[in-house]
Amino acid sequence: MAVALVLVLIVVGSVLFHVLSPWWSTPIASNWGYIDSTLVITFWITGTVFSAVVLFMAYCVYRFRHKEGQKANYEPESRKLESWLTAFTAVGVAALLAPGLFVWSQFVTVPKDATEVEVVAQQWQWSFRLPGVNGKLGTSNARLISPDNPLGINPQDPNGQDNVVVVAADLHLPVGKPVKMVLRSIDVIHDFYVPEFRAKMDMVPGMITYFWFTPTRTGTFEILCSQLCGVGHAFMRGVVKVDTEQDYLAWLQQQSTFAQLSAPAKTGALVEPAKAKAD
Repeated sequence: MAVALVLVLIVVGSVLFHVLSPWWSTPIASNWGYIDSTLVITFWITGTVFSAVVLFMAYCVYRFRHKEGQKANYEPESRKLESWLTAFTAVGVAALLAPGLFVWSQFVTVPKDATEVEVVAQQWQWSFRLPGVNGKLGTSNARLISPDNPLGINPQDPNGQDNVVVVAADLHLPVGKPVKMVLRSIDVIHDFYVPEFRAKMDMVPGMITYFWFTPTRTGTFEILCSQLCGVGHAFMRGVVKVDTEQDYLAWLQQQSTFAQLSAPAKTGALVEPAKAKAD
């Protein structure tokens, strides 16, 4: 009897903990409400199965508890029961997978009008590259990385000359416009994650991964790395600011292009000989 009561209390406590829990998701700031809906469906299905199984265990413990003179009826198999369990399991698994597959199909199908923004991760900072006037990102290669070219942009590619380079600083995005995040890692596996956007993706060295989203409200949001990437993992944080169109354009004009950053530095002024003699 006590064991059955404990099992019932576990179910009731688990449901109350979920309903009354203060640890809810942060307010969404992108178009990916589908992801929240998928999580809610998952909670309902797994919660229902958990409650049903544990309550059934409590019933069995109470109903078939030991009594003097009572013998168990041994039944090694039941095709009817196995058929019902197989059918319910198949329906449950399909209900879990279907919403996720639907959302994943949308997650990797980038709108044609999305702007590409490259995210480059390395221990332990975030850097970014935005397209210039022609709207294209130039090619890049890890072999080209140097102190003067930290993102490895190909200097021979004309599409990369006007690319806006933001190294270890805040990323700004315009509100209401789709963005394709092109993800690259220089050293180890990282994961670009902004909780409010509900979108994340692993960044694997030697590979280019991507996802897309549309910011739906202005604000400042924290970038986290969701893969354990070394001793400085906890400090690998950044900031993405979603601006109005006017504020975004003002910020963009203040940034440096790859051509400007790679231009030879002037070490001194050239003084004409005649002028120098007159002085």
